[in-house]
Amino acid sequence: MEHAEMKADLSQVLAIVQCYFKGLHEGNREALWPLFHPDCWLKAPGLRRSLDEWLELVSHRTSPADKGDEFAYQVLAVDLLGQQAMVKVLCPLFEHTYVDFLGLLKEQGRWRIVNKMYADLPHTHQE
Repeated sequence: MEHAEMKADLSQVLAIVQCYFKGLHEGNREALWPLFHPDCWLKAPGLRRSLDEWLELVSHRTSPADKGDEFAYQVLAVDLLGQQAMVKVLCPLFEHTYVDFLGLLKEQGRWRIVNKMYADLPHTHQE
């Protein structure tokens, strides 16, 4: 893979992640849907959700934006190899701090999230 192509792919992957952050923050199903491959499953230990199930939950809860929560999402790491990418992100949502592992593939010239695994970090309370 040439440097220019890799740079373009990285830019596209990061743009998808920013759209993912925005869609999560706004609870916007229509913004999130095109970022994912339709057969994507969302996975956490002991939990599996189809994309449709997850989008339904996202669209029916009060969004972080509506609650006035800070937009504090972060990209923690990106691994890009050919037409595959793994992106580790931090998503502070409501009273949770999630770390998402987003697996992306480039198929027919288009990057999409094909897998999402996530974990809820325990909160540490300082007194």
